Amino acid sequence: MNVNSEQKTDLYEVLALSRNIDGQILDILLEILRKEKIQDCLKFLSKDWDLEEFEQYICQNENVQPNNTLLNNFKYIANVIKNICEHDFYKLNYSTEEHKVARTNLIIKVSNEKAILEFLKFLVRLTGIDNQFIQCGSNSLNLLVEMKADFSKQCFKNIKIQHTSLVGANFVKCNLSGSVFENVDISGINLNKVLLIGCKWNNLKINELHQLDGHNEEVYAICFSPDGNTLASGSGDNFICLWDVKTGLKKASIKGHSIGVISVCFSPDSNTLASCGAECIIFLWDVQTGLQKSQLVGHCSTIYSIRFSPDGNTIASGSRDYSICLWDIKTGLQKLKLEGHNDDVKSVCFSPDGSTLASGGGDCCIIIWDLQTGMLKSKLEGHSSYVRMVCFSPDGTTLASCSDDNSIRLWEIQTGQQKSKLEGHTNWVSSICFSPDGSTLASCSGDKSIRLWDVKTGKQISKLEGHKNSVSSVCFSPDGTTIASGSQDKLIFLWDVKKGQLKSRLEGHNSNVHSVCFSPDGNILASGSWDKSITLWDVQTEKRLYKLEGHSGFVQQVCFSPDGSLLASGSYDNSIRLWDVKTGQQQQKLEGHSQGVQSVCFSPDGSLLASGSYDNSIHLWDVKTGQQQQKLEGHSELVQSVCFSPDGSILASGSGDQTIRLWNVQTGQQQSKLDGQGCVLSVSFSPDGATLASGYADKSIYIWDVQREQQHLVSQHNTQDILETHILNKFYEDNANTNVIILIISEQLPKFQAKGALIYQGEFINHIGIDLKNLFQQRGGCVLDGQIGFQQKQN
Repeated sequence: MNVNSEQKTDLYEVLALSRNIDGQILDILLEILRKEKIQDCLKFLSKDWDLEEFEQYICQNENVQPNNTLLNNFKYIANVIKNICEHDFYKLNYSTEEHKVARTNLIIKVSNEKAILEFLKFLVRLTGIDNQFIQCGSNSLNLLVEMKADFSKQCFKNIKIQHTSLVGANFVKCNLSGSVFENVDISGINLNKVLLIGCKWNNLKINELHQLDGHNEEVYAICFSPDGNTLASGSGDNFICLWDVKTGLKKASIKGHSIGVISVCFSPDSNTLASCGAECIIFLWDVQTGLQKSQLVGHCSTIYSIRFSPDGNTIASGSRDYSICLWDIKTGLQKLKLEGHNDDVKSVCFSPDGSTLASGGGDCCIIIWDLQTGMLKSKLEGHSSYVRMVCFSPDGTTLASCSDDNSIRLWEIQTGQQKSKLEGHTNWVSSICFSPDGSTLASCSGDKSIRLWDVKTGKQISKLEGHKNSVSSVCFSPDGTTIASGSQDKLIFLWDVKKGQLKSRLEGHNSNVHSVCFSPDGNILASGSWDKSITLWDVQTEKRLYKLEGHSGFVQQVCFSPDGSLLASGSYDNSIRLWDVKTGQQQQKLEGHSQGVQSVCFSPDGSLLASGSYDNSIHLWDVKTGQQQQKLEGHSELVQSVCFSPDGSILASGSGDQTIRLWNVQTGQQQSKLDGQGCVLSVSFSPDGATLASGYADKSIYIWDVQREQQHLVSQHNTQDILETHILNKFYEDNANTNVIILIISEQLPKFQAKGALIYQGEFINHIGIDLKNLFQQRGGCVLDGQIGFQQKQN
C-alpha cells in the first residue's frame, strides 16, 4: 500500500484525535488568535510555553482561568493540527470526484461524532486567521455540507474558502461577513437572513446564473436559433425577447403584436424570426436589428403555429380558422391553403426534407400532407383530446404528437401506425421537441414538469421540476446539451440535459423597476429602479437613450412634465431630481424632505411639481427656480400618491393614514378630507376633474364624487394590479414576522435562497463575470449599498 492510500484511509484516525477536545477550548483559542493577530497558528501553539507566559494571552478572558490543564489542552490541539498538516487532507482538494469514496467512508464514520464535527467547524473558522489552512478548511466545510450539518446562527466571519462545492449548504442566519470565496459552487445554497458585509466571492459556480425580468405575462413560445447563439421568447405581454444563450443577457426586446405572441420560429439561416398571435398576422423580423421586415396577412382568426421550411423559402401557419396556409417568404404571398381539419389547427411541422407537412388540431387528429400536390396523405387517429403539437424526428421517420389527454404518441410515418404511447404527465402536454440526434424527446406539461423520454424504448429518462406554473413550451439547443422551457410563471429556464439540472433563469431587469412613465408624445419611456438609476428608452427602437445616475437610494417614481422636456424623479435619498430629457443631464436637485420621496407629479401647466414623502408631508416646488413654494401638512403617515386636478387648482393626496386629502394649490390649505377603508396607495383624477379614483391595500378601488365628497366601491382587484408601493416595507414586515424556518431535504437540487440576506460593500461574481447581486436581490436579499437607513446606523 502506497503512502497516499494509507493517508487517505487514516484520515478518520487523525480526526478522531479531536474527540478529546472541548468545543469551548477551541472557541477560546480562536479568540486569542484573533486578538493577538496570529497568522501562523501552528507556530504559535508549538511554542515551549511556561505558565506565566501563557497567562498573558488569556488574561482578558474572564471566563477562563489560566492553568496547566488549559495549557496542556492547547498543546494537545497543536499535536492534532500537526497530524492533519501531514495528511493529504491539508493540501489536496478533497471535494473532487477522485476523493468521493474517501469522503463517503469518512462521512459514514463521523456523521454522529459531535466533537469531530465541531473540530471541522474550527478548521473552517481557522481559514479566517491563518491562510495556510485555506485548503484544509475548504475540505472541512465541504464535508460538513455533504453531511447536511446545521450552520444556522453561527459565525463564520472572514473565512476563506476555495476550489470546493457548497451545493445545498444551509447557512440560515449565519454571519459570513468578510468571507472570501474563490471558485466555489454555491448552487442551491440557503443564505436566508445571512449577514454578507464586505464579502469577496469570485469565480462562483451556480446553476441559476441570473434572473432577468423580460416578460410580464405567460411565456407562450420559445425557440433556439439554428446557430445556437440566440433564444427567442414570445409572451402574452405582446413582446418578443431575444436572449444571448451564452451569457443569458437580453439582446433585444421587440414590440409589434397587440394581442400576445403565441408562436415564434427562426429561419434556417438564423437571420429572420417569424411570430404570430391572436391578431391573424404573421410578422417577420430582422434578428440583427430587431426591426420588422414584413407582414403575412390571410388568416381570419388566431394563428397558433408557424414553421419555416428546411430551405427557408416557405412558412407554414396553422390557425383557429381550421386552415393551414403556406407562404412564399420572398413575395409574402400565399402559395397554398390546406383544409381538412374540423377544428383549430394547433400545430404544424415540416418533415426534414420539406416534402411533407404534419398538422395537429382540436379535432384530435393528425394529418400528413403532400406539399407538392397539397393533398392529404394520411390521417393519424388515437388521441382522445385535441392535439397541441406535432414534431418530426430529425431523420423524418417518426412523428411525435402531444395532447390534452396527457399523453405523447410516436407514429411511424411510412405506415401511419402508432409506435408507442408515452405516459407520465398528470396534466395536458403543451409542447414536445426531439433532440438533434433524435434519441431523446422532451415534453412539458400543465403539471409544471418537463420530462425527457428515450425514443427507442418509450421510457422516461428524467423529470425536470422548478417552474411554479404550467410549462407552455420546450426546446432543445442545436447541440442538444441544453433545453429551454417557458412557463405561465413568466420565466424561461435553461436546463443541462446531461445532469438534468437547472442552469439559468431568464428574466430582464437588474433590479426592481418601481415606476415607469411614457413621455407625452409616447416616444420615450422612463423607468425608475431600485438600482438607484433611471433609464430613458426609445419606444420605437427599444434602445436605451440615457441612463440617469445621481440618486443614492431607490428611485420610487418618475414623471414627465406636460411638454415632455423634463423628467422628475423621487427617491429614498430624500431628494427629487429634475432631468433634461433631451440631454440626459440633471438640471436641479430639490431638497427639503426629511425622509424618502414616494410620489411626484407635475401640475398641468408644468410650472409646479408636487412631492409626497415618508415624512408625511407634501411639498410644492417651483419648477423653474427649484425653490419650495409650500409645505402641506396634515397626514399622519407617509404620503403614497399625489395628483393634480386637470385645471391645476386642486391637489389630491393619498396616505397610509387611510385618508385622501384635497388641497387648494394657490393657498396651500386643506379643502377636504376623505376617509377611506385602509392604506391609500394611489389617487387619480378623471379628465373632467369631477371624479377621483383611489386604490387601497385591501385590493379595493373607490370612486369619489369630488364636489359631494361621496364614495362608492368599484371593484375588487388582485393586490398586484394596484400595489405600486410598499414593496420594501412588505419585505421587512415579512422578515420581521418570520419566526419559523422549515428546512426541506430533497433529492432534487435545492433552490438558491437569500431571503432577508443583508449585503453591503461586497462582490459576488460568477465564473463568466456576471454580478450575482441581482440574483441575491431577486431571491429576497437586500443590497444596502447607498441606503440611508443603513448608513445612519453605521455613523
